[in-house]
Amino acid sequence: QVQLVESGGGLVQAGGSLRLSCTASRRAFTGRAMAWFRQAPGKEREFVAAMTWSGSMTYVADSVKGRFTISRDNAKNTVYLQMNSLKSEDTGVYYCAASSGNYYNIDAQMYDYWGQGIQVTVSS
Repeated sequence: QVQLVESGGGLVQAGGSLRLSCTASRRAFTGRAMAWFRQAPGKEREFVAAMTWSGSMTYVADSVKGRFTISRDNAKNTVYLQMNSLKSEDTGVYYCAASSGNYYNIDAQMYDYWGQGIQVTVSS
């Protein structure tokens, strides 16, 4: 079974907003920190935001700080990425990932489960 499924991507104008959702299986969600990564064409996958299982700690990359917000609804096994004031440089494939434990990390190799990725395109 697919463990993580992203939704909510698409095309949006610069300055607009988009909310990504990631629904996970209970096995891939419960007790785990969740994160979003993204990858633009020709670039390495980069960390975007993460939140611990408890929600007590979050981390947002400087490139999106003040514009993106990560949240989660543990009852629904879902993590969200609210993206506001979108810029063309935000364009890329966004991936949801589940860590091995409660605490997040910014190293993609430390995550156990990954979604298939979803395209976000910001037009100018």
